[in-house]
Amino acid sequence: MFTGIITDIGRVRAIVPGGDTRMRIATALDLKATPLGASIACSGVCLTVIARAADWFEVQVSAETLSRTTIGQWREGSPVNLEQALRLGDELGGHMVSGHVDGVGYIRERRSEGESLRLAIEAPPGLASLIASKGAITVDGVSLTVNEVAGARFGVNIIPHTQAKTSLGMCAAGDPVNIEIDLLARHVARLLGKDIP
Repeated sequence: MFTGIITDIGRVRAIVPGGDTRMRIATALDLKATPLGASIACSGVCLTVIARAADWFEVQVSAETLSRTTIGQWREGSPVNLEQALRLGDELGGHMVSGHVDGVGYIRERRSEGESLRLAIEAPPGLASLIASKGAITVDGVSLTVNEVAGARFGVNIIPHTQAKTSLGMCAAGDPVNIEIDLLARHVARLLGKDIP
């Protein structure tokens, strides 16, 4: 489990295609207490650490994950929002995040609003009805509050701190983003018999 509070912006250092794609991600995270097999959320995708050194770690990404997230579009140098898994006793500063991406959305508008950045994001088909105004949502691993919902689009504000500490400060209209809906919405949908794509 994660909280959606990003602690480092890593960078893709190497990509090695294969049966499963292997990726090396450079990071400033303290990985001394991160054992092999631990989970790190990479722009919202829960991935398993298979190798590590002082300033990088490696993960393997399956074809399924490549097809359902933005990871298939990453290149060397791509920024990656990083969060290590929760430990018992850690502060839950954002909201409960599983690291299981529900779909890929697209930034349709980016504009300044005071010192904040306002993003309008188009959700993938089937997810819009699960996104609620003033509810929680995870965008590229970042815990955010939904400002409003209009059809398939929803709006979020990115404050200056979040712009500086996550990749959302670098985003542009047209960029794809990983979206994870709120876990509560997922369970309510299941109780109502609604399938999540």
